Amino acid sequence: MGTLSGKTAIVTGANRGIGRSIALTLAKAGASIVLCARDEKLLASVSDQIASIGSSSVYYAADLRNEDSAALLVDVALLEFGGIDIVVNNAGATKRGDFLDLTQEDWDDGFALKFFGAVRLCHAAWPQLKMTHGSIVNIAGVGGRTPGPDFSIGGSVNSALLALTKSLADTGVRDGVQVNAINPGSVRTDRYDARLTKAAKAAEISLGEAEARLMLEAGVNRIGEPDDIAALVAFVVGPSGRLFQGALIDMDGGQTKTI
Repeated sequence: MGTLSGKTAIVTGANRGIGRSIALTLAKAGASIVLCARDEKLLASVSDQIASIGSSSVYYAADLRNEDSAALLVDVALLEFGGIDIVVNNAGATKRGDFLDLTQEDWDDGFALKFFGAVRLCHAAWPQLKMTHGSIVNIAGVGGRTPGPDFSIGGSVNSALLALTKSLADTGVRDGVQVNAINPGSVRTDRYDARLTKAAKAAEISLGEAEARLMLEAGVNRIGEPDDIAALVAFVVGPSGRLFQGALIDMDGGQTKTI
């Protein structure tokens, strides 16, 4: 039996990248998975992969920027599996760019999914997590600790998500709910590949040279893989990670230099 056998986990942004790896890793550990993202076709593919490793899943294609989507997602989990033990808030990407080039709509959209979507899902799932002594993991990002000039939206959103984590962790001590956050650095996802391709084209260099520059600028010696983040999530929510509470864990290859 896996370390998470009998548990039910909601994973948002589960159709690709880090979210997909988290869903598959938790399924391998024995959890039943409730997948959520906007792309139904990709969600169905992840669900098929979960079935192939002998675990159960259900998917709900929804835009968590919509105010009722989080509550409906919780309803799906309860209808299919009867409870909720784990919530992983992974959905949401923010626009990069110079501050003066970013619009009010860019800012509104950045907070709408990654921050307010997480707020609403935590709120909707909390009564169930309180009953199961469950766990929340918020996937934020190193920009919340050290925002750069092209990451004013992302840095602000991630910082807000880290503050939310600390606040909910205190409430979680009272209610028996574990709440933590993980800050990935550069991780090899579709979004990372697009950013790397853009940098290589702009500098007229190869992808390998562009990646070497990125690592040098960040002060790291490797780029993360989605499975790296997924393995940490599985540890934190598993029986060996229950002492984590209100932790803001940097998993970035040393990119964050501050204390």
